Amino acid sequence: MDNRFTEIIDLIQQARIKAVRSVNAELINLYWNVGEYIFNKVENKEWGVSVVSDLAQYIQRNEPGIKGFTDKNLWRMKQFYESYKDVPKLSTVLRQISCSHNLAILLDMVDKLEPDSNIVADSYNKDNFYEDQKEKYGF
Repeated sequence: MDNRFTEIIDLIQQARIKAVRSVNAELINLYWNVGEYIFNKVENKEWGVSVVSDLAQYIQRNEPGIKGFTDKNLWRMKQFYESYKDVPKLSTVLRQISCSHNLAILLDMVDKLEPDSNIVADSYNKDNFYEDQKEKYGF
C-alpha cells in the first residue's frame, strides 16, 4: 500500500468503529426502553405472556424487515431492564457495551443461580446463545 494514504485508511477505520459504537449504544437504549415498557405493562397487570407474543407477531407483520423482536427476545429485553433498573450507575455502563456482552453477563448470572430457580424458566444457555448469535449476526 502507498504510505501516503495510510492516514486516510486510519481515519476511515476510526470512523467505522465510532459508527458501530454509536449504533450499538442506540440499540442498547432501544432494548432498555422496550424492556422498560414491557416490564411496566406486565408489572401493572396490563399485559401477560400472550400479549408479548402478539406484540412480536405484530412487529413482524407490520415491519417485516425488522429482525430480533421475537417474543423470546422481547422477554430478554424485559429481563435486561429488570436486572439493572435499580442500579443507575451500572445500567449506564451496561448501555455502553454490546448486546452480546450484556446477554453473556445475564446468562452468567443465571448459571450461578440455584438450578431450580424460577428465573431459569427456559433452557436457554450460553452455548445456545452463542450459536444463535453466530447464525443471526455472524459473530
